[in-house]
Amino acid sequence: MSLMNLRGLSVQSPRVLFHNLDLAIADGDRIGLVAGNGAGKSTLLRCLAGQSEAGRGDITRRRGLKIGFVEQDVPANLLPLTLYEAVRRALPAAEREANAWKCDVALDMFAAPAALRERPLQLLSGGWQRLALIARAWLGEPDLLLLDEPTNHLDLQRLAVLEDWINHATPGVAMLIASHDRAFLDNCTTRTLFLRPDICRAYAHPFSWARDLLADDDAAQERVLARDAKEADRLRANAGRLRNVGINSGSDLLLKKSKQLNARAEAIEETLRPAEKMRSGDIRLANRGTHAKVLLALHDLAVTTPDQTPLFRTGTLKIFQGDRVVVLGENGVGKSQFVRLLRAATQGEEVPAITVSPSVVPGYIDQAMSQLPATETPLGYIAGTFRLGDQRSVSLLASAGFDVDTQRRAIARLSFGQRARLGLLALRLAEPNFYLMDEPTNHVDIHGQERLEAEILAHQATCVLVSHDRFFVRAIGTRFWRIGQGRMEEVAAPS
Repeated sequence: MSLMNLRGLSVQSPRVLFHNLDLAIADGDRIGLVAGNGAGKSTLLRCLAGQSEAGRGDITRRRGLKIGFVEQDVPANLLPLTLYEAVRRALPAAEREANAWKCDVALDMFAAPAALRERPLQLLSGGWQRLALIARAWLGEPDLLLLDEPTNHLDLQRLAVLEDWINHATPGVAMLIASHDRAFLDNCTTRTLFLRPDICRAYAHPFSWARDLLADDDAAQERVLARDAKEADRLRANAGRLRNVGINSGSDLLLKKSKQLNARAEAIEETLRPAEKMRSGDIRLANRGTHAKVLLALHDLAVTTPDQTPLFRTGTLKIFQGDRVVVLGENGVGKSQFVRLLRAATQGEEVPAITVSPSVVPGYIDQAMSQLPATETPLGYIAGTFRLGDQRSVSLLASAGFDVDTQRRAIARLSFGQRARLGLLALRLAEPNFYLMDEPTNHVDIHGQERLEAEILAHQATCVLVSHDRFFVRAIGTRFWRIGQGRMEEVAAPS
């Protein structure tokens, strides 16, 4: 028996997010949920969790079904708590003392160090915050686990731990996983649902295989649409000829026949809707170029936390024009702090042990989109920062996937995916020749990730990147610097 059945589920907010969705979720299913930014993945998960209502359709849940829902944001009331206490609070109040051991088991599953368990959640990396939310959901012993972007902020080691946990420590538990991480979807799911405003398609295969099948089905659909369009045109033409003859001859029968042909053509035309591709706006970059061979040199830079706790030293390293350097390391080793120091140096600040070529024009983006003014609107930000005028700014934002209403909404109210696209648009307009990117694909959909990869390669952009996206790293990296045991060293490409 299915755990949950969806029949004709539709959501419009205000545009159609998905329409007439049918899906059955059974014990042990591992379903990857794939869609563009803002296309309804989180909305669907909230509907399944009972937190939102769909506009149309039915959701039937098995009696007594236990659902665990891991959202993207950490509830504010958990942030001051220690990692251990934040997880323990997921237990019913009456059970917290007697069953506290369950909290230890859950944290052991994710290899959480003992010292880390006593640190406030708000001081931990985004990766550990994500794992804390998953551990909390797991304590509820769910039959169905809904995971919204579970890999965001996880380093490669924690990703491996999460994948191992999903594949070997959760037998029988069904999962619906919304994710843009292509490797994770391939490794952890057995079915794929492509959520789209027109025809949602489901396949009994992981993402990469399913996407090939989706492309075949969309191509077949487009051939059918083209054939039907020709048939509608033929019917219209015949109807026109019959109408002319009927009028000239005074034949009511021919006029009636003409109306019938037009009605058939109209019925066909109502079905002519092209396949909805995974698109939510274009991503482009620019590269103004430079004649300098060495853009930046590190002379044994000491990287510390903001309170001056030592993290690591870089040794002597140089970044040459055209290098695409990927910085690797576990959460908390100082990758983001390193990128912030590079940004400060490239902006003209005096940073000991960093030498920057005078020709460097930096472009910066981080995973929190902290460079964006939260209270400004996208239109105000783009038009004001780059002095392009409203008409040009509206056009650029539309090409990046922002409709007119969204362009006039405060940046703080945008989804993380929308903020990421806005940040990448601003990055392009700055026309840098040296890119600093801290987790640029974290909130970008799969189509956007592939566009970003293609743009970096096409422009031969010089980059320093922090990323745990394995597809992305393999596609663009030319050099790899790993942080570990207090040192940064150059290593071979990760497998």
